Amino acid sequence: MNLESNTITINKSPEEVFEFLTKVENFEQIMPESKQNFEKINDSRFLFQLKGMPEIVLEQKESTPSSQVVLGAASDKLPFTLTADITPLEDGKSSTKLTFEGKFNAMMAMMIKNPIQNFINTLSENLGKL
Repeated sequence: MNLESNTITINKSPEEVFEFLTKVENFEQIMPESKQNFEKINDSRFLFQLKGMPEIVLEQKESTPSSQVVLGAASDKLPFTLTADITPLEDGKSSTKLTFEGKFNAMMAMMIKNPIQNFINTLSENLGKL
């Protein structure tokens, strides 16, 4: 299952956006209002829970300075990645697009598609407000 957010413009340079996204504690600032729990585990992992959802641990899997940050599920039970692609724009601005890729059976995919799409859209919108 592949889902994408809209591409959003951020009034920060690609370096600033990259720096923000590689500090896992910053994700608390862009989480949806339905966040019930957020906890930094270490410099590359955090745990979060949204209302009505199980706790999920995300960890930074890889990064390419100033252009991409890839987070992934720390558990094999829900195998997925969340990738932020950062593109430079003029005047110290950048654009960012979030892509969710997960391997789920058809029933699970049908159940989680809308909540996941809403989640990545909210992360993207909140990132644009920085």
